[in-house]
Amino acid sequence: MARSRADAFAHDNRARAASAPESQAECIRETSPQDWLQRTIETEIVPRLMLALRMPPTAPADRVGAGTPDTADVAHFTGMILDEDTEGCEQFVGLLRQRGADLEHIYLDLLAPTARRLGVMWENDECDFAQVTLGLWRLQNLVFDLSPLLAAPCVDRPAGPRRVMLAAAPGSQHTLGLLMVSEFFRRAGWEVWSEPCAGAKDLVTAARDAWFDVIGLSIGGETQVPQLTTVVADLRRASQNRAVGLMVGGPILLLRPELLATIGADFTAADARIAVEAAESFVSALSRQV
Repeated sequence: MARSRADAFAHDNRARAASAPESQAECIRETSPQDWLQRTIETEIVPRLMLALRMPPTAPADRVGAGTPDTADVAHFTGMILDEDTEGCEQFVGLLRQRGADLEHIYLDLLAPTARRLGVMWENDECDFAQVTLGLWRLQNLVFDLSPLLAAPCVDRPAGPRRVMLAAAPGSQHTLGLLMVSEFFRRAGWEVWSEPCAGAKDLVTAARDAWFDVIGLSIGGETQVPQLTTVVADLRRASQNRAVGLMVGGPILLLRPELLATIGADFTAADARIAVEAAESFVSALSRQV
């Protein structure tokens, strides 16, 4: 079983590299199954999913509706993810959309809870690391497939384009949540700069070379706080926008909100939709002060 999963990973890796932007493709090509698995265990499964599964699983009241995926849908979908039933997953998403679920419901009430459920199954020894990491990989592929539908133009787009930099904490590989946040910002009319493989120097260079209204960083666990604190300070010094908003997201911030001040960021958000709302509020409040 381990050998066949490694072969599947290599096949998915080649396919992803072939369709990804060159900088991202290079990162994908250079990642072996063993290295990727280890980084995922350290930066995604242990700190991120294990923290996420402790959060209340219910959706906010204003997001619950007739078409909202429920716990039974999540359980069924998780089974298809683990069974490598890609076609079945796509058909299931289509059925949910026919039932009335929009892409926001799919992202926040199906894909995210499925990732959390995979973490619970791993904790309960119902599946192993390879199954969880490959399941996350399939979820990320599905996000890529759905993103053209989600990234529709926003009717109330601001007159001047707003720009956001979104990246994982340097050295991290937890890109599924980052990808979701990027698509929500694009849907809201923001111009998005996002590079999963960017290091600290890459982020500082980007902030120096281009204007960003908001810079958002995703943190996987508390061990990344010291480095991220330095990165945030460097980004503020380098940014063309001297009043740039620094947003930091990740389950650890929900459990330990005091880390926001330690890191030196301005605000955080519990999910992709709230991240956009918080960024909009920050920029709007700043403009009123000018």
